[in-house]
Amino acid sequence: MQDVVVVDIGGTHARFAIASIGGDGAISLDEPETLHTADHASFQTAWEAFRTRKGGTLPAAVSMAIAGPVGSPGNPNPVIRFTNNPWIIRPALINEKLGVERFTLVNDFAAVAHAVARADDSQFLHLAGPDQPLGREGTISVIGPGTGLGVAHLYRSASGDYRVQATEGGHIDFAPLDSIEDAILARLRQRHIRVSVERVVAGPAIVDIYEALAALEGRSVPELDAITIWGLGTSGEDSLAAAAVDRFCLSLGSVAGDLALAQGGFAGVVIAGGLGYRIRETLLSSGFGSRFKAKGRFESLMNAIPVKLIVHPQPGLFGAAAAFASEHA
Repeated sequence: MQDVVVVDIGGTHARFAIASIGGDGAISLDEPETLHTADHASFQTAWEAFRTRKGGTLPAAVSMAIAGPVGSPGNPNPVIRFTNNPWIIRPALINEKLGVERFTLVNDFAAVAHAVARADDSQFLHLAGPDQPLGREGTISVIGPGTGLGVAHLYRSASGDYRVQATEGGHIDFAPLDSIEDAILARLRQRHIRVSVERVVAGPAIVDIYEALAALEGRSVPELDAITIWGLGTSGEDSLAAAAVDRFCLSLGSVAGDLALAQGGFAGVVIAGGLGYRIRETLLSSGFGSRFKAKGRFESLMNAIPVKLIVHPQPGLFGAAAAFASEHA
């Protein structure tokens, strides 16, 4: 049994926990603690605050899931900077500054893919395709709509080993499929030279979808933030917001299907992230599944892919522990 500090660092929050990794590879987490990045001048001071909460001592190993490029295990980025908070991490100084003997750095969405690889079948909710477990061999695509659109994939071999690949698949071009999506694209082109799928199927995109639908109907609507529109739409309180949420689900289905084709994710597709979990009931009742498989000559192939939603409460922390176990086994 080995104990490891696991950390999932985003723009707003840094989540910490102690993971225990058994000799058989089994992973367990203690109760996570969430710190606001704005409350701490650096990652090191946040680390020290967590250490104090844990009684002044921590395990001599750490694994960090980081929202940004981290390089490779043998060649990490010399300085890791965060997009939405002022922290920086210098991998060369981690052992000295944190007092640890071993560490792992992993992209946050690669960590989610590690979680998908290690989670048992009970941690997945069926969304579309055949109601069967993810394949034990082959490629699984992992897609996470949130503040942006995270994309990764993993390959499972027949021996039970797996490999994870982080990607920037959220930045492929958006391809509209009907006149409504044409209108959404036209609206986005007024502000962006190039419109990626992240502009349409990430959480903040609900504002543009909502306002594009209003324009199509010639309606004047108040300026609302994304959180308000999501709330109005998922509750059904506002019919236009509900239509925007349905449209989001349709577009997410299309993008997920495209990524499965591009990555060869025929062993399964997993939707991850807090937004996916919050709209899970809407996804089930929407046209997500129909759009996922609507790939012309490949519809029968798409119809055979199990599509799941991961419901593990802390996939980033669990995946950071799995990445550490994979690197230091």
